[in-house]
Amino acid sequence: MRFNLRHIVPVALLSLVGCGVETPASEAQPAAVEEVGQVQSMLQASDCQGCLAGTENTRFVSGFTREQVTSDIAHYSIRLQVGPDAAHDIIVLHRVVKEQIPWWPARAPESVLMVHGDAWDFRGAFMASTLTAQVQADHSIAVYLAQQGVDVWGIDLRWTQVPAETQDFTFMKNWNLGTHAKDVGTSLTVARAVRALTGSGAGKMNLLGWSRGAQVAYAYMSAETDLPPGLRSVSGFIPVDMVMHFGPEAEQQRQWACVRATVGDMLLKSGRYEGNLSGSGAGVLIMQVGQAAIYWPNTQAQLPGMELPPMTYSQLGVTVGAATYMFLSNEQAGIYPAVPGYHFAAGKFDPNNALTGLQQVTDRQFFDFLSSAHPYQSFTEQVEGDQLLCGQKDLPYDDNLSEVKVPVLYVGAAGGYGSYGEYSAKKLLGSKDVTILRVQKFQEAFRAADYGHADLFLGANAKTDVWAPIYQWMKKH
Repeated sequence: MRFNLRHIVPVALLSLVGCGVETPASEAQPAAVEEVGQVQSMLQASDCQGCLAGTENTRFVSGFTREQVTSDIAHYSIRLQVGPDAAHDIIVLHRVVKEQIPWWPARAPESVLMVHGDAWDFRGAFMASTLTAQVQADHSIAVYLAQQGVDVWGIDLRWTQVPAETQDFTFMKNWNLGTHAKDVGTSLTVARAVRALTGSGAGKMNLLGWSRGAQVAYAYMSAETDLPPGLRSVSGFIPVDMVMHFGPEAEQQRQWACVRATVGDMLLKSGRYEGNLSGSGAGVLIMQVGQAAIYWPNTQAQLPGMELPPMTYSQLGVTVGAATYMFLSNEQAGIYPAVPGYHFAAGKFDPNNALTGLQQVTDRQFFDFLSSAHPYQSFTEQVEGDQLLCGQKDLPYDDNLSEVKVPVLYVGAAGGYGSYGEYSAKKLLGSKDVTILRVQKFQEAFRAADYGHADLFLGANAKTDVWAPIYQWMKKH
């Protein structure tokens, strides 16, 4: 089985001559800009219809917006319609990059496109420092890499754009891993074209996917092998803390995935296309826990449909971070998390092993992170994710992984998917250049205090332990 990406080819890279518009006199640039010759600005890129060449049913819904992040780093974003449904087939494309002057990116030969996972969008996942006052604005992987001269791009998947007041989710019925992989292909095509237009060249890009975003990225990598090598967009692949298939040493985890896949498939067939195994609007609950921990920290916590031990909302927020697996389990239904002891953030414990806080992030920083979740998410890709982990259903997303030959860096958090994801990177892909970065500080017995799934991008030491090694790998490759 295969799904087709042949309509997504970088034809735009051959169609850039003459696209863009003249800068109005009121927006005339300083003389220094003359040095860039035919290079155009991000303002002009908003009108570059040639940048969409080679994509299908794609149009710019907005122009690029610009936000100053640090003294020399800007964050751009633009909305794209990527299907026939103008109300719902919407993604957002982000660019975080050094600038020469406002609207004129500095030349950046190295580049990466980042794909977020469940619940959070690009900003929540990779620029969370800009959504909290607890850390400096540059304490995020996107800003860090931009400061090193990397041109950082990212996508907000379709479900992140669904309004909070939505009640009918039928439009999500056919959104799946293949849908999102196709949107990744569109994003790569547009990003390469805009990079060429603004002076950084049209070279291939690294592709980084975190969590569910890694499964989406695996699906894209598999499908891209259908294209001739010259039309492919990825130069290096960075799956972060996720599994595509479990190895033989993780048979128990594979069986757990089969149970989740069976339950999920039953829910899909019943007509539920949004949410997760816990119910509809799972992101709403994440947001509410974060907000309650901020505004009512000392109030006794309650969760709908779940019996909690006596704790405050502040303690609940910390528990969601350090013992995430508790909220992903339903022993009566035989449902268990993907891997044992899975957690977002490493916990701190007293001598009696009682949870007292979080190690790598401040409590308020983590509560702000929870509050930035999106309310809704399409359900099918989550069920397909478990079906891939189970390995009993034939899905198209792994058909050609053995033909993926680009360099690969797998990054795993010891308290997240960690070593469980190494099998997919080393055994499923056809690359002979696979590097493993296992972010682990303690022995397995102290897994609860080790790097969590979200610590990789939120943690106080993530710059040294995670982001710098990723940058060095990109630079080397």
